[in-house]
Amino acid sequence: MLIFVFLIILSIVFYFYYKTKQFRAKLPIRKKWYASTASMFLGSFILFFGINQLTIFQSTITYLIAGIFIVLGLALVIFNFKAARHYHKFVAEETRLNQ
Repeated sequence: MLIFVFLIILSIVFYFYYKTKQFRAKLPIRKKWYASTASMFLGSFILFFGINQLTIFQSTITYLIAGIFIVLGLALVIFNFKAARHYHKFVAEETRLNQ
């Protein structure tokens, strides 16, 4: 259970890190890349939180809500991973063009 608490804290720290990088970035593609990376870590937070709730409480309501959290978190991680990978292709080119 302690590993999930560590992963929850780590994902929140990375979420805030990339969110502040997004606000400070001036180039639009780089902003989108940071936003999708931050949302990926937000999804990992929701995913790990749902798994952690399954290990702490054992009731029908907990299983239902944790299942929703796990599915939503996994969907956010997968979607934003694909988006970050797509935007990452154009970050170097955008930097080169705007020098």
